[in-house]
Amino acid sequence: MAGIVPRQCLWQRLLTVRRRRPKRRWLRWLLLLIVIDAAAYYWWWNNQAERRYNGIIRDAATEFGVEYALIKAVIWQESRFDEKAVGQAGEIGLMQLMELAAFEWADEHGVRDFEHTHVYDPRTNILAGTYYLKTRLARYPRADDPLPYALADYNAGRAHVLRWAKDAARTNSALFMQNMDYPGTRRYINQVTQRRDHYR
Repeated sequence: MAGIVPRQCLWQRLLTVRRRRPKRRWLRWLLLLIVIDAAAYYWWWNNQAERRYNGIIRDAATEFGVEYALIKAVIWQESRFDEKAVGQAGEIGLMQLMELAAFEWADEHGVRDFEHTHVYDPRTNILAGTYYLKTRLARYPRADDPLPYALADYNAGRAHVLRWAKDAARTNSALFMQNMDYPGTRRYINQVTQRRDHYR
């Protein structure tokens, strides 16, 4: 008889177990809602950051005749729309402009008392960066697709482009991409191209 548990004790245990389960479910739902809310906020914030400079990008696209979606894709790849971004080699701002590239734009447009730090300003950065991108595109008029050459120039520099653009690869962009021995530059070109298609 000592081993038999009274019915009242069994009911109390069952009720206790049943009461505990809903609390755990409630916590799971609460955690799920928090995660969904955080993801929605992150998505919203990224969209806001991407849209913040649309007007300036459109102005630059019109002024220099460079595709809006391409400019935006380069900004996304270079800085993820962080106007205060600084690269390891001293690149500055949204389009990660080197000092030489910034001064090339300033000299061409007669900007006096220009300093490299002026490209922290989003408008100056996007205008100078788009001008620089346009000059890279104009360098390869004989290529079947000048974009890979221009983006490689923007990312790795002219000397590397000339090394990769030997013989038939001077005009054949597929061969040019095959000759590229910098996986990072190849990845850069592919990511910018995919992002450009996304913004179209």
